[in-house]
Amino acid sequence: MSQTRRLAAILAADIVGYSRLMGEDEAGTARALREHRAAAAPLIAEHGGRIVKTTGDGALIEFGSVVGAVQCAIALQKLMTERNVGIPGERRMDLRIGVHLGDVLIDGDDIIGDGVNIAARLEGIAEPGGICISEDSFRQVRGRVDAEFDDIGEQSLKNIARPMRVFVARIGGEAAKPPARETSALPLPDKPSLVVLPFQNMTGDAEQEYFVDGMAEEITTAIARLPWLFVIARNSAFTYKGKPVDVKQVARELGVRYVLEGSVRKAGNRVRITGQLIDTATGAHIWADRFDGALDDIFELQDQVASSVAGAIEPKLRQSEIERASGKPTANLTAYDLYLRALAQSYRYTEKGFAEAVVLARQALAIDPSYPPAAALIGFCRGLQRLQGWGALSDEDIGEACRLARQALEAERNDANTIGLAAYPLFVLAGEAAMAAAAVDRALALNPNAALAWTAKGFIHAARNQPEAAIEAIERTRRLSPFDPYTFSTPLISLSLISPRDASNRRSNGPTAPCTSSPAWSQRCGSKPLCWRISAISTRHAPNSPGCWRSTPS
Repeated sequence: MSQTRRLAAILAADIVGYSRLMGEDEAGTARALREHRAAAAPLIAEHGGRIVKTTGDGALIEFGSVVGAVQCAIALQKLMTERNVGIPGERRMDLRIGVHLGDVLIDGDDIIGDGVNIAARLEGIAEPGGICISEDSFRQVRGRVDAEFDDIGEQSLKNIARPMRVFVARIGGEAAKPPARETSALPLPDKPSLVVLPFQNMTGDAEQEYFVDGMAEEITTAIARLPWLFVIARNSAFTYKGKPVDVKQVARELGVRYVLEGSVRKAGNRVRITGQLIDTATGAHIWADRFDGALDDIFELQDQVASSVAGAIEPKLRQSEIERASGKPTANLTAYDLYLRALAQSYRYTEKGFAEAVVLARQALAIDPSYPPAAALIGFCRGLQRLQGWGALSDEDIGEACRLARQALEAERNDANTIGLAAYPLFVLAGEAAMAAAAVDRALALNPNAALAWTAKGFIHAARNQPEAAIEAIERTRRLSPFDPYTFSTPLISLSLISPRDASNRRSNGPTAPCTSSPAWSQRCGSKPLCWRISAISTRHAPNSPGCWRSTPS
């Protein structure tokens, strides 16, 4: 059966920054999009267009005449300019439009084929509020529409075999800007990459602009302390300030996988700061949250939010990277991929999970014997196996764990997470309390938002019979990273180290050595108020999380 083809003018359009708009106000954005489409429908019909389909924020429209298609594109952009009057820049909906004249294949009410693909790619390189048309379209409309066009030369379009000559419409006499070339995309670095975009000032107060900008700067600084991340510098990120943002375009231009964006609202003396983390490869929102505070001390509020955001997104980023690594073919795994898989097994917090984590981390070290995160993870898992009473550790196992922990501390200078991991086996298996405490302090000096290091600090304080300091550190852990798998169970492990003898004699005898030989933790708590406080910390955020104990005061 032969398929029907015809020559058609195709208009492809979409909304710039639609994912960000939906993340900030889903209901309001959906309502605004419906209203814009209702206002555009008469213009489309007037110019002889047929809406083939709409997909989220995009639309594909067919015209019998390319002149009609380009005239409609110009009319749509003018309509959106009028409708955006009085709307704050961060809430505006700007269109990008591509127009092509080409052969299409008829599929019921749909149209498919290269002609459609080219129109979509032209739309993808258009500026916000702009129109890109193909050379075939330009030949037909030259001198027939009320607009001038700039020839921007041949452009390489994604998945289109040959470069195409592209023309950009001048609307209202404005000179056209060259589009972002898809071929100019920067390659992704060899570790997770992220940019913190300037936050949107939605306070209605221009004088608060410095606070809004400072918020993004503080978060950038906090996240940049994580050496396993590649973070774009503030000056590059702020080139997007005040512009409609398409996160996928930002990702191409800066060579990043993740984009963090947010906004600040004000009501009286209170402010609300929202943030969301987007995986630009999939468009998925992998984290979103909001923070409320008073403007009494702006700088303190900035510090608090920056700390909370950095602590919250770190485990989310790691989880996203773990999922990415889990999908890679085994033959192509790097030491980093194997480490991520080992980390995922350790997050299961089971006897089998820790055993498998050790196996995978050893494989990572076989590829790169000097890889500190894998070395530290083996020691960490061995330490927790001892604490949980999971399997009998041989002298060789303990010796290896302590050796690798020291190796990690010697090799790693900047990664607070790795240093925090290495502290555990030194304290639990080797009894080197001073060295472990020094390692934790070093980790926190590098990154005060390192939740795992605060966890280790709480553990060490508890084992040294310093309950108040332990509680303070554990509270800090849970505030920084309430959903981190490693922080679910540590409070009750810490609690187990304060025995009845310790509780009654701690003032007279001072710190005692940790007792870690028995997993019967609930039998070893001597101070019920302390039990309740640490238990409350443990279950406050995730009482039903896998791998964490639940405790009820009796």
